[in-house]
Amino acid sequence: MSEEIKKDRIRQPGGGRKSGTGLYKEDTSVIRVPNSQKPVITSFLEAYAKKQRLSELKDNLDSIEEFTQLSDDLENLSLPLFESKVPAGLPSPADDHVESRMDPNEYLINKADKTFFVTIQGESMIEVGLMPGDKAVVEKDKVPAVGNIVLAMIDGEFTVKTLAKQKDGMPKLLPANSSGRYSPILISKQMQFEIWGVVTGSFRKF
Repeated sequence: MSEEIKKDRIRQPGGGRKSGTGLYKEDTSVIRVPNSQKPVITSFLEAYAKKQRLSELKDNLDSIEEFTQLSDDLENLSLPLFESKVPAGLPSPADDHVESRMDPNEYLINKADKTFFVTIQGESMIEVGLMPGDKAVVEKDKVPAVGNIVLAMIDGEFTVKTLAKQKDGMPKLLPANSSGRYSPILISKQMQFEIWGVVTGSFRKF
């Protein structure tokens, strides 16, 4: 193939990377910079790319409101567990209706020293029962697997989502809200990404 044909193909209208894609989500151009300033400019561009990513992701993150560590002197509780299942109202307090006793701490918490709570914000996970204001129980040393609900950090921002994988093996985080308001978050190598724990339960006050 001649050089003329190669050049013609390169210059075809619409060729090359589409506008709005790539690391910076906008058109780029080539410039010459002093070698001594390359680290400074590279650092600036990395910060700029991170800002662009956060701007694009902010509507999908549902950032966590607060972290709460368990008390060191966690007490055992023993509360009645009634055998009768009622759709509403109160079960009979009679002793013959009590099937057993339950410790809520033991029910919710596997490892007290490895567990903390986070407060849910937003509605991206309502279809798995996580509502705004709920306290999610997070286990720090539980190994995350695809399908788990996880507490993840993306470029310094925390979010709770369901862990999945992209075709190339990179992680992606899925919302649980079919309204269309939230999109999957595709993790790329440019992102600072870390899973802080697996959500093992939740509770709320009415």
